[in-house]
Amino acid sequence: MKWKGNRKSANVDDRRGASSGRSSGGMLSGGMLKLLIPLLLKLVTSKKGLIIVGIVLAVMYFTGNNPLNFITGNTNNQIESSTNYKGTAKENELADFSATILANTEDIWNQIIPNYREPTLVIFSGSVNSACGSASSSTGPFYCPGDEKLYIDLSFFQEMERKLNAPGDFAQAYVIAHEVGHHIQNLTGINRKVQQLRGRVSKTEYNRYSVMLELQADFYAGVWAHHSQRINKMMEHGDLEEALNAAHAIGDDRIQKNSTGRVVPDSFTHGTSAQRMRWFKKGFDTGDVNQGDTFNARSL
Repeated sequence: MKWKGNRKSANVDDRRGASSGRSSGGMLSGGMLKLLIPLLLKLVTSKKGLIIVGIVLAVMYFTGNNPLNFITGNTNNQIESSTNYKGTAKENELADFSATILANTEDIWNQIIPNYREPTLVIFSGSVNSACGSASSSTGPFYCPGDEKLYIDLSFFQEMERKLNAPGDFAQAYVIAHEVGHHIQNLTGINRKVQQLRGRVSKTEYNRYSVMLELQADFYAGVWAHHSQRINKMMEHGDLEEALNAAHAIGDDRIQKNSTGRVVPDSFTHGTSAQRMRWFKKGFDTGDVNQGDTFNARSL
């Protein structure tokens, strides 16, 4: 894959080496703080006001909101990356690669979707906090609709190669593009509709909708690859096979078979290997976002 020397996205939050603080789910949210800031600034001009501000800052501290974030205007309540962190040469290259692929998805989706809102990629190590809660490296890459951010521990790429037998830079690009696909679903509202079904339908039925959601994200990843290749010619011989192999490696049936020796279709949440490969390939072959309606497809 020809990616070196291309633009890197500015929408990258590198938190490698940073200890994750409490998530933004404290009693005082970022939105509430923004509303309080103007009022509190007026109060500090009087002695009585200073006492009130002191009480508010104390409440912020004990409810998991960093008072320093309020003072500096940083209301997202996340600890930034460690400036002293120095990754290995390989890890830093993967960070550059991820930022480059994200930039490429931005270029493509800005052309396809009017007023496209670009997501942020959070690179972390060990554990991380998001608007969706805390997560560890074992969670794998994920997208959080609450803050419109993609989260990934770069060690997952090594896991793909060593444990899933899915090596290759385009396989890694597919993973990032898949999570961006979930961002597309968030923008279109389909993610919200599926989430609203939780608790209203049986677990088996909800799993079916989850599979449809994941397969559509695979399709969007294929659409990105189609247009990226058409415009930028980044793909080289064997790249498409790398992506398809990765899609095959993370199919529910294959993962269940390898981990437990048995396959339980009703518990599938992401789709079979064959389904994931088919929908990615359909997106790649057509490049047409209108052909990715997995929810009304005759068959998956």
